[in-house]
Amino acid sequence: MITETTGTFIPLRDGILVSNMEFGEQRTEGGIIIMSDDGKSTGIHPRWGKVLAIGKDQQDVKIGQYVLVAHGRWSRGFKLNGETVRTVDPEDVLGIQNDEPQSIYKASAGHQTQEYQGKVSVGKLEV
Repeated sequence: MITETTGTFIPLRDGILVSNMEFGEQRTEGGIIIMSDDGKSTGIHPRWGKVLAIGKDQQDVKIGQYVLVAHGRWSRGFKLNGETVRTVDPEDVLGIQNDEPQSIYKASAGHQTQEYQGKVSVGKLEV
């Protein structure tokens, strides 16, 4: 059973509260449908979340931004005002983006080591 609550949630210290973490079916820019991978070994990859609230000591992330979170480094979901949300430890944030990510999966030539420009490379996936 999922915990449900209403009101305002303020993370402690530099914590982050996110929503919109995608766990269901995904579609690539090329139209390929990727089935839900939640709870399967194929689901091991980072996920984007939209920042809803931050702790008073958080200086790197702003409400409304999107954060790329290392695989499995989020809390179990709970309902806050009817929306499923999760807490994230800021140490597990791999990247920050102002705009909503358009695609979770995008083919790349392999691991890229270049300055962050709104994309994060993870293995052979560019997200």
